[in-house]
Amino acid sequence: MALKATIYKAELQIADMDRNYYANHTLTLARHPSETDERMMVRLLAFALYACEGLGFGKGLCVDDEPDLWHKDLTGAIQLWIDVGLPDEKWLRKACNRAERVVLINYNGRASDIWWEQNKNALARLDKLTVLNLATEAVDELRVLAKRGMRLQCTVQDGQVWITDGDRTAHIEPVKRSA
Repeated sequence: MALKATIYKAELQIADMDRNYYANHTLTLARHPSETDERMMVRLLAFALYACEGLGFGKGLCVDDEPDLWHKDLTGAIQLWIDVGLPDEKWLRKACNRAERVVLINYNGRASDIWWEQNKNALARLDKLTVLNLATEAVDELRVLAKRGMRLQCTVQDGQVWITDGDRTAHIEPVKRSA
């Protein structure tokens, strides 16, 4: 019998001073059995960083041709494609061919650095791609906030992010990688 996804609910208040975006979102995150709390919370962070009307979670790990998050316009054209982790360079090239803009968020510490060194020259040719890296400590702080029912406040200012549940706060400074 196949294992089913675990459902997480999040009430997320976003105050993004960098984009002048202020909104409340009620989100449902399906955590695949092979997905870690870290990865799920990085997906939630990605939502907070790029939140807009129409941004939604893809089927993620279960489907090969969908991103972790995406925003489609009314015609079905993909405006924004967001993935987390360390995907194959060919996957990112395919994403850049399908979407107006592609964002990748790395978070695996040393493994992320090694992946970047191996792929940065090929990725430099993808002008639609932005790669952000998260410090291991920041992802650990995010992981602690993971609960089946979450009420989170997210503040974004000057490229820095604070996510709190009222008791604990994760401070994240995404770093843009460039070749």
